[in-house]
Amino acid sequence: QVQLVESGGGVVQAGDSLRPSCTASGGTFTSFAMGWFRQAPGKEREFVAGITWSSSATDYSNSVKGRFTISRDNAKRTLYLQMNSLNPDDTANYFCAAESLSFALRTRASDYEYWGQGTQVTVVS
Repeated sequence: QVQLVESGGGVVQAGDSLRPSCTASGGTFTSFAMGWFRQAPGKEREFVAGITWSSSATDYSNSVKGRFTISRDNAKRTLYLQMNSLNPDDTANYFCAAESLSFALRTRASDYEYWGQGTQVTVVS
């Protein structure tokens, strides 16, 4: 059984940075494609960033490209999302997701098997 636990959200000012993380237990972490999604109140869950098992490839939504960086530490079984230049539109619950036995980059929520409980990020102006 794979479990994902996010942490590192919070309330910040516009222009600030945050670095949420997601730690996985169970399964073979090095076989997981990983991703970050977010969901704001009244909106659908949207893709933020994805990374392959080896970190050889990453992808970002247009809204965060150039400001956010996804990374992973396979030895620590942890996924990160460095978020810079935050603005109020980034306010959402951020979820990490994993697809096991996947060596491809995944960008659709339907591709992912496992989800964390989310960590709230609130950006105030």
